[in-house]
Amino acid sequence: MINWTVSPEIFTLFDHEIRWYGLLFGVGLIVFGPMIMSVIWKREQLKEDWMRKMGIYVFIGTIVGARLGHVLFYDLGYYLSNPIKILAIHEGGLASHGGTIGVLVGMWLYGKYVTGKGFLWGLDRLAVPVGLVAAMIRLGNLMNSEIFGRATSLPWGFRFLRSHDYWSEVVGSPDYSSVWDQIPPEMVQNLPAVHPTQIYEAICYLIVFGICLWLYFCYNATRKYNGLIVGVFLIGIFGSRFFIEMLKLVQEPWELQLIDSIGMNMGQLLSIPFLALGIYWVVRAIGQSRKHQTVSIDQQ
Repeated sequence: MINWTVSPEIFTLFDHEIRWYGLLFGVGLIVFGPMIMSVIWKREQLKEDWMRKMGIYVFIGTIVGARLGHVLFYDLGYYLSNPIKILAIHEGGLASHGGTIGVLVGMWLYGKYVTGKGFLWGLDRLAVPVGLVAAMIRLGNLMNSEIFGRATSLPWGFRFLRSHDYWSEVVGSPDYSSVWDQIPPEMVQNLPAVHPTQIYEAICYLIVFGICLWLYFCYNATRKYNGLIVGVFLIGIFGSRFFIEMLKLVQEPWELQLIDSIGMNMGQLLSIPFLALGIYWVVRAIGQSRKHQTVSIDQQ
């Protein structure tokens, strides 16, 4: 078993904590994402202004959507009572499903008001690097010792000794997260381990990233199929998310009632529409391509 005691803080600058989560999120969204997109832009000789504007739409859509997703899907009552806390992003609380909705809205506006090439044109290209960005965000969750799974006896199980949720929900004891380094080793060895679901998701997202990369650069999918890459992306990301959610601890206590009533937690429930949309776009892309090929043959 692995005792995970990594500090979520890297250092303090002017009384502000610089955390791994923010660094990994920012590097993925602001550095690696644009680097890959710039290669795509040069490959297709697209307008440079289009890429800059896409970055703005995606960045705003991601942050606003992820924050509002957390507020609406997971803790609406609290934020209705404390509306000013909606702006306190530094305290945590970003929902990936909300971020996806925000990006979809942003890309719809981008396609309509910037390129004029339609919704799926931009999404097919944007989907190529997003799997990498999503993997880095999950690694940020790992550094925060958050969003992990239920107890396991597998040899790669983690003990998140710095996590309050680990002590309260997994161990069921007083919170030793602030004094984890004072716990006797023999006590630690007897503590349960949990599934490191952040790593499971990061691996799945990297695989999706590799597939989308291959579809674009090797298979030239954007020239043959409209919507195929983003459809595969949604299937891969939210399909894996749906199954990994089965191993996770719930983020909010009321989700236990949701599981009892419908057999799914909120993460699984929210994944279904995106999974269905991905399947629809893949089927639609293949169908349109076959129809186009049939028309071309008839014309010959």
